[in-house]
Amino acid sequence: MPAPARNRATLLALVGIALGMGMLAFASAPLYRVFCSVTGFGGTPREASVAPEHISGRTITVSFNTDTDPALPWKFTPPKPVKVHIGENTLVAFHAVNESGEATRGRATYNVTPYLAGPYFDKIQCFCFREQQLAPHASADLPVSFFHRPRRSSGTKTSPN
Repeated sequence: MPAPARNRATLLALVGIALGMGMLAFASAPLYRVFCSVTGFGGTPREASVAPEHISGRTITVSFNTDTDPALPWKFTPPKPVKVHIGENTLVAFHAVNESGEATRGRATYNVTPYLAGPYFDKIQCFCFREQQLAPHASADLPVSFFHRPRRSSGTKTSPN
């Protein structure tokens, strides 16, 4: 192959590699989010449509934590720890207060620790699935319906968050 043709082929290969790497970098965050929501990796809970039919006699204590972005003028209070049976659907509520004089919006992000529990912690409904808006000085109780899935569960339909 003549030198100009080799140079052109090399240039095209390098441009293709650079474009491919750019596309992977652009898609990495959404792909990682999908991977975590499907596998529970990194303590990411999954969204479920129904709770398991079997409720275990074994109980666990679930504690909640909140951290609020300093730019969001909300007081955000978690529910008290709850003891739940494995497989039992449980409803708790977080309390939010907009401490500013104007309407504000916020969106919760969440994970589960220890990370090994993430694949078994499923949410049926959560305020964190959508952005929340609070009027000036308003408050709201924001519900979360969840269960801790037994390790060998079948029939639980899950979908990415």
